[in-house]
Amino acid sequence: RQVCKFEPERMILLGHGENSIYLIHQELTKSYKDKIEIIPVIADVQDGERIQDIVDKYHPYAIYHAAAHKHVPLMEIQPIAAVLNNIYGTRNVADVAGAHGVERFVMISTDKAVNPTSVMGATKRVAEKVVLGMNHKYDTKFITVRFGNVLGSRGSVIPLFRKQIEAGGPVTVTDPEMTRYFMTIPEASQLVLQAGAMGNGGEVFLLDMGEPVKIVDLAKNMIRLSGYEPDKDIRIEFTGLRPGEKLYEELLTAEEGTNTTTHKKIFEAALEDVDQEWLSGEIERFETCKSDLDVINVLQDIVTTYHPNHNV
Repeated sequence: RQVCKFEPERMILLGHGENSIYLIHQELTKSYKDKIEIIPVIADVQDGERIQDIVDKYHPYAIYHAAAHKHVPLMEIQPIAAVLNNIYGTRNVADVAGAHGVERFVMISTDKAVNPTSVMGATKRVAEKVVLGMNHKYDTKFITVRFGNVLGSRGSVIPLFRKQIEAGGPVTVTDPEMTRYFMTIPEASQLVLQAGAMGNGGEVFLLDMGEPVKIVDLAKNMIRLSGYEPDKDIRIEFTGLRPGEKLYEELLTAEEGTNTTTHKKIFEAALEDVDQEWLSGEIERFETCKSDLDVINVLQDIVTTYHPNHNV
């Protein structure tokens, strides 16, 4: 929606969920008929040959790569699915973008990639390393944008709370001290486009997420906005941290530090280069993994700040 406001010649909507692609294609076609050629494509980032065929056919100027398995507890019980989608999928799309001379490749990352305690966060940190290394391999400008939770997006707590309130409660919160950074979908999208446009390749940009919000306060506010009183009309129930979850998220490791940019809400993380030959060798080790524990051990070897913990 944000990109369409600039009226590009062509927009390719690529995803492997056909219903999502169908709905956004219908909406954008209605709004931008005769202005933008909007092409829906059903494809999986894990299918490198299919991605290659699509990029070869359409020659996009820029690719915004947001595909990832994001649900933390789900990925804890099937880590290989996170590795295949978040690491191999990212490498496939980035490699194809570079080989076909795409001008810009922008990957969406997450604050869960910083000092990760979850498989999801660790795989996204590896994906950051993969994208960073592509700058040494191709002329394409490879850029990563790292930020926290987006209000109302898929997997966001807001739709869940709304559903629980409509059902009369209880509203479930994992811990009274749990905090998260939040921003709205339009704000996050605009800043991603801005960061993607200003990057020269090799940057990991961080979005200023403001102050962290206590999830329990968010739940109470939503209950009140729905016309009820917390713990009187609708009960709040604390369920405890789920596997891989943290009480607090961070946008930076202690070692990284930040540099300012020309945009007051966008910062650049100061990251060290990664030995790409070593990284490729480590990623290939996933193919020999026989168990979930093997997968987690390889992730820990690649991301030394990854500490799996079910009760952080």
